[in-house]
Amino acid sequence: MAVPTTIVIGPAEHLPALRARGVAGETSAFEDTDALGALDAITDQCPDVVLIERGFADTSRGVALIRRIEADPALVTCNIRVVAADGRDTPPSGRAPASSEKLASPAAAPAAAPVTAFATSVPPAMVTLDRRGTRRAPRAEMPEGIAVQIDGNTVTLVDLSVIGAQVISSTSLKPGQRVRFTLPDPKHAMRCRAEVTWAAFEIPKGAARYRAGIEFVDPNQKVVAGFIQAHGRDAT
Repeated sequence: MAVPTTIVIGPAEHLPALRARGVAGETSAFEDTDALGALDAITDQCPDVVLIERGFADTSRGVALIRRIEADPALVTCNIRVVAADGRDTPPSGRAPASSEKLASPAAAPAAAPVTAFATSVPPAMVTLDRRGTRRAPRAEMPEGIAVQIDGNTVTLVDLSVIGAQVISSTSLKPGQRVRFTLPDPKHAMRCRAEVTWAAFEIPKGAARYRAGIEFVDPNQKVVAGFIQAHGRDAT
């Protein structure tokens, strides 16, 4: 008979207590700051139980990790359990209590995003710019490989409108963060102040990244419109 295996993930100070709650058998523990290391171990070992501390499970990284596990057909037998460090098994926010259960899929991700890993309640691109659910300006999908800059860091442009953009970044972006946005153009580069309106942490195929919505503060809309006309696909 195979020996049951458990992988535990949580804050360093809670790992001893969490390890004690694993199933009888082999147990490995990872700090919540090493989500990618934990994911590597999970995909390699396909453990019987993945035990995740409640506080970490409610973060964007925790949700992304859970979604990544659930999206992998090879890990369909993994039993994901969300537990509190104080000994109580508690479900994610808004769910009925249960002692052991698979975490339900979070809210739908943006249409342009892969289905593997998203933070809870991530709005479609640019929706947060209009809280009534309608866009204030049409957006245009960008071809793959178009790069822009945020605070001097190169990011990938997903879609663009005259009032904002959706980007993918290898560096952290957080809602409410104020940034400098640069739209490169051989003739008319556009630089403006901007604010991150939403952000989601992703782990597609094990590579960590951030997907974010950016709202422009003082853009040159004529330059942006020209860039959209030159590069954009169908506006929506």
